[in-house]
Amino acid sequence: MKKTSRVIKINHSENIFYHDATVTCNRRNQANNHKSVVIWFTGLSGSGKSTLAHAIEEELFSKGCKTFVLDGDNIRHGLSSDLGFNDTDRKENIRRIGEISKLMMEAGIITITAFISPFKQDRNTVREIIPHGDFIEIYCRASLSACELRDVKGLYKRARAGEIKNYTGLDSPYEVPENPELTIDTDREKLEESVSKIVRFLRSRIIVF
Repeated sequence: MKKTSRVIKINHSENIFYHDATVTCNRRNQANNHKSVVIWFTGLSGSGKSTLAHAIEEELFSKGCKTFVLDGDNIRHGLSSDLGFNDTDRKENIRRIGEISKLMMEAGIITITAFISPFKQDRNTVREIIPHGDFIEIYCRASLSACELRDVKGLYKRARAGEIKNYTGLDSPYEVPENPELTIDTDREKLEESVSKIVRFLRSRIIVF
């Protein structure tokens, strides 16, 4: 079987070729018996993103799904260790995560992310690089006061004391998603309720069975 390729211009270069795989995402999905998607949790620090992401992974993994969680702190330790927290670096951080999420999804993995990702434009950029219908934005809605109460790392306290600059929700904005696929009220719902709600949604989209 002849392998096809197409030229994609990157940094204005015509010498980089994109090679199409013969083992496609669809074939991997058929082998895995589930669809691979990107589940993108967004919300303020302390809104429950990471807790939900890992709880959903546990639930899906127990059903035999191929899963992986990309967590904000872990990415900052490795892939984005060279980036700061100004708007430009945050934008680049989300871009990198989006590209990795796309590759992992193409590998047949239900890729679950937990990032504040405060800016609509950056989240929409990721949505645009993921095939239509395969980007599932889940907004973890929680009041600022509730997030501060959950702040086990003491980051809000340090930010209010001026020790941390550009902290989302205080001196840097968080832009609430306008049309997320799902909104989870982490102030009101128990973790088990939220997990069940998300799994029902995934089944309704025929992502898992």
